[in-house]
Amino acid sequence: MSDSPAPKHVLVPTDGSPQSERALDFALTFDDARITLLTVIDPVDIDPLTTGYQSPTGVPGMPGYSEEWYEGVRDDAEALHERLRERANDPDRIEGGEIVFGRSARRICAYVADHDVDHVVMGAHGRTGITRVLLGNTAESVVRRSPVNVTVIR
Repeated sequence: MSDSPAPKHVLVPTDGSPQSERALDFALTFDDARITLLTVIDPVDIDPLTTGYQSPTGVPGMPGYSEEWYEGVRDDAEALHERLRERANDPDRIEGGEIVFGRSARRICAYVADHDVDHVVMGAHGRTGITRVLLGNTAESVVRRSPVNVTVIR
């Protein structure tokens, strides 16, 4: 283990996947750390087979502009955050839940830069073949760009 101080504010990006739930479980092991959940909704569907929020068009690269769709995914994300708070033994440790729209890695790094976050714990989606060796696009981008330590959970 490193000599760096224990984190005080941990950001956990979550999309409802098992990996992001394991990331929350890991973040809860940091004693006394405040935890903020962040869900990034990308309205451009880049991979229709990936867990997460997808464009209502069902066509990769096509944005979804329906106001009802935006409201629906926001409601789903709020319900996810509530479920994750209930999952924690001490729900008060999870002091915030943010929902933002945009490109995942960019929005995660921007959140870190704009808030007092000192550690990110996030899940990496399992892949097959050669991509299995890599972390996954979002996790790899956050690891490379984040100004704070990042722990990736598989």
